[in-house]
Amino acid sequence: MTSAPHPEHGAEELCPAGTELYERALREGHVPAEAALTTPCLLDFGLLHPAVDDLYRLEPVAPAVALHRLLRTSEELIARERRREERLAETFERLMAVEGHRTAAAATPTLRLLDGKQRINQAITETMAEASRELLTVQPRTRHSGAQIEAAYAVATRRDQALLDRGGRIRTLYQHTQRHFPTITAHHERLRGDIEARALDEVTDRLILVDRAVAFIPADDDGDLALEIRHPAIVGYLATAFDRLWRLATPVYPEAAPRPSHDGVTARQRAIARLLVEGHTDAVIADRLGMNVRTARVHIAKLAATLGSQNRAQLGYLIGQSGILDRER
Repeated sequence: MTSAPHPEHGAEELCPAGTELYERALREGHVPAEAALTTPCLLDFGLLHPAVDDLYRLEPVAPAVALHRLLRTSEELIARERRREERLAETFERLMAVEGHRTAAAATPTLRLLDGKQRINQAITETMAEASRELLTVQPRTRHSGAQIEAAYAVATRRDQALLDRGGRIRTLYQHTQRHFPTITAHHERLRGDIEARALDEVTDRLILVDRAVAFIPADDDGDLALEIRHPAIVGYLATAFDRLWRLATPVYPEAAPRPSHDGVTARQRAIARLLVEGHTDAVIADRLGMNVRTARVHIAKLAATLGSQNRAQLGYLIGQSGILDRER
């Protein structure tokens, strides 16, 4: 027998089932994730969130914190918003009496797990709206479709231009395989301000650093989970890693720098040679360098022809003898 669909309602009118589960979470400090399957409103309104150390457990957000967040993000008309604030206050007044010491701290958490692309984008947008100095990002190769990429860059363009208009600057690291992507080129050309992009053969997973105070990193392989980091030591560590990668990268925008070659071996082929010597397969090499396997094999064949190799084992030996990797040091 299937259960009845969850009724639609606003945060100012919590359903009885949601209220009961939220009160339970406030008393006990957490509830199993499956307990919220019939009350998705608690996740939608940000009253429960996945635990950082256990994705199958949901922890409550303090009612005062949840109330503040809901009021701040509301976009209703002024008259309607005032009525909503009054009803929210009435709803949460009783819940605040239930609050115990096990709720999340009232202060902004240093680590927060964000569940769902909509919530991730909302958190990034809110953080960017408060930024004033700098945006640092690492953008590895994406596996999304063209329409998804276009939609993502449309949102990013608005956020980025707002920061530039406030006098901030933007620095972006890409993989070399993306340096001529039309979507990326168009994104930079639409922006006006202090913006610069560079590229490397290999970059880290996606990273967003706002004002060197807040960082966002993936928490899964599908992009449905992200970690918002406000811990100064961790954010500082990530910013230092970005700065070091930035110094090693080749300029792409506003002016692209040519990638030098030595003795007929291109920079791309040297990157492939390094991974070959480490013993990686063609598939792993392609994934690390942001290209498909067929393209990787074409580069490997050209490298083999340049060095005069007849087979894979001999190629590894000739790479070591040629000294082409010594030029990277």
